[in-house]
Amino acid sequence: MKASNFFLIALAVTLLSACKNKNNEYDASGIFETTEIIVSAKGTGEIIHFDVSEGQDVEAQTPLGLIDTTQLYLKKMQLQASIRAMSSRRVDVSLQIAALQQQIETQRREQKRFETLVKQNVANQKQLDDINAQIVTFEKQLSAQTETLNNSNNSLSSERESLVIQIAQIDDQIKNSIIKSPVKGTILAKYAEAGESTVQGKAIFKVGNLENMYLRAYITAGQLTEIKIGQEVKVYSDVGESGRKEHSGTVIWISDKAEFTPKTIQTRDERANLVYAIKVAVKNDGYIKKGMHGELRVNI
Repeated sequence: MKASNFFLIALAVTLLSACKNKNNEYDASGIFETTEIIVSAKGTGEIIHFDVSEGQDVEAQTPLGLIDTTQLYLKKMQLQASIRAMSSRRVDVSLQIAALQQQIETQRREQKRFETLVKQNVANQKQLDDINAQIVTFEKQLSAQTETLNNSNNSLSSERESLVIQIAQIDDQIKNSIIKSPVKGTILAKYAEAGESTVQGKAIFKVGNLENMYLRAYITAGQLTEIKIGQEVKVYSDVGESGRKEHSGTVIWISDKAEFTPKTIQTRDERANLVYAIKVAVKNDGYIKKGMHGELRVNI
């Protein structure tokens, strides 16, 4: 068992005993804690700006610093230039096949004219057959050319789509290069400074959500049957040297493993030292501080 946990449990047991001596003024006691989030870098490069300090209050999603994005920006410009060059290689299919379509139309007019001449025995059948063959050849050429041009344009479209996706990825990387806190809270620790290089996944700072805190307390085995998840309880924090401030709390977790002080239980009477950890969520009105002592009442 860690020394800090041992101390907290011992403190809770002592306070529980003291509470019993005060006509059960409180049912349990403990320490106020907060959810701590270690924020890691989402980008790689030099930290250009990071002007925050420990103890500073920060808002959620407000920019706090920036990781160098020069190379990302240059890569984005290169991809945009490639898209512009690709657009110039795109062909107008209707314009490219216009001449061939005109030849087919001319041959079809000739076909109609020779059909009339053959019926009038002015032209022979071979001349008409040659024209029909020429039309078939032109139509095959038109189909092949149209398919080739469309395939070329489709290929360019696919390449362009790939480049657009790469630009979107770079935009996301640039966005992630902005250092922000995911929650409103207080900077608890700072692990990097402006001018240092960082890599993706490296811890930059730790922030605590001080709006939604919880009281980690310890209850006896006898009290275990009186508490359940979701139960509303009264929580009390210290105000001044002897004052108490009341808060509404909700039990959000109950340990399924017992802890006790001392480490070994030798007699039945020592079961009074058997305790279970619980967490009570408390909305902080600004008066609760991390590490502050608190008590709770179960029967409200």
